[in-house]
Amino acid sequence: MGGVRTAGDLVARVMASKALRVNEAKKYVADKLGLSVFDLSDSQVMREVREELNIGHVLARPGGAIGIEAKIRIAELLDIQINSVNRFKSKLGLSLLNQK
Repeated sequence: MGGVRTAGDLVARVMASKALRVNEAKKYVADKLGLSVFDLSDSQVMREVREELNIGHVLARPGGAIGIEAKIRIAELLDIQINSVNRFKSKLGLSLLNQK
């Protein structure tokens, strides 16, 4: 499972944030995205999901989320803490950005 082409980056973030093993993290991400674990490694499926959720994509798209914007969306979607997102929010004085 590779980085941004599939869901490797999402799985790695969940593993680090929630201290899960790889298979547990894959299941967690798949459940959050409403996919099967198998779909996480399908680059076509993940391209569509990433575009729909606007959580970053390997190719630049006009109006698509990049950088910290994509990270904020990922943190909220996966219900995880990302240090750079937390630092960004604290610099802006936003402890909770778009919390549901």
